[in-house]
Amino acid sequence: MPICITCTHPISHLYTVYESAYNLRLEQCSKCLKFADPYVEHDSLTLLLDLILLKREVYRHLIYNRGTEPRKALGKNKTGLEGSQEGEHKLAAANNQQREKDRWWLILKLACGLITVDAFIRWAQLNPQISADVSRWTVETNIVFLRILIGCLIETFAFHGGVMFASYFVLALSDFFRSRRSTSPVEMSGVRQQFKFSLVPLTIFYSSLTKLFLLFLLTIWRPSASKPGGSPYYWDPSYYSSSLVTRALEIWDEDKLDREWVVRNVLGGMATGFGLRVVLDCHPVFTTIVILVGWLAKTVVAGLLKNWVGGDEHNGEKWMAYSIP
Repeated sequence: MPICITCTHPISHLYTVYESAYNLRLEQCSKCLKFADPYVEHDSLTLLLDLILLKREVYRHLIYNRGTEPRKALGKNKTGLEGSQEGEHKLAAANNQQREKDRWWLILKLACGLITVDAFIRWAQLNPQISADVSRWTVETNIVFLRILIGCLIETFAFHGGVMFASYFVLALSDFFRSRRSTSPVEMSGVRQQFKFSLVPLTIFYSSLTKLFLLFLLTIWRPSASKPGGSPYYWDPSYYSSSLVTRALEIWDEDKLDREWVVRNVLGGMATGFGLRVVLDCHPVFTTIVILVGWLAKTVVAGLLKNWVGGDEHNGEKWMAYSIP
């Protein structure tokens, strides 16, 4: 059953189709009195941009409402199950099973694409000279890239396994504490009612788009230490009389700030936590614990693979530096 992307209240349908697929009317939520899901009218580019910007509503649309059948104002159901409550339950169960299969198939496709992109970004960071010159591609280069791809695949499985393992216990603890604090039955939100464990890896893959988008830009357009004419950049600290301001601005120097590390570790962790906060519907402290467990599992696997993937100690340490989600 779909939910309202504003208040997460369960609704029967997102929109009603009349004579054609383009003649539709959005459903209004009975609780917050807003349109249940305006994203059904938006194109894929708008969804992608809002997903990169980490908007909570687009997460709810993609995770819970994407692919739901509309209500048809004209025409009758051809299945012969109308008018029977048992038939409606069977039809709903069949639709849920099909949506679950489609969700796992989508997870597989997203995993193949995003892991390949992540492997290319890491390979470019470990081999900046080869990535900048296509003529240096050799058989050995392909073997190195294949090792990095396999390493990213194993790390991703370790991270997702740790997150799903932690999510199970976090949800159990959250429900236990919620039941102990309240004597009356607590009404569950639409997010928790429609929760499936397949939504956890799907949410993580959606959250990684923000990180991978910025990492891909940093891989293509690397920062330059000199001006277009060839003269180096020079920052004159005499403009600032305070030594505290001077030390604060020096943090942004090229030799002191690793932008790729910040994007992958800081922004990647925040984006993953935001996505899990949407799908788990629990306190941010619990989502932080879930991410830390997944990070621990991934770090252990990365430590076992660093010498095989990196090829030497230097690249192995760089591999470990970028192994945090």
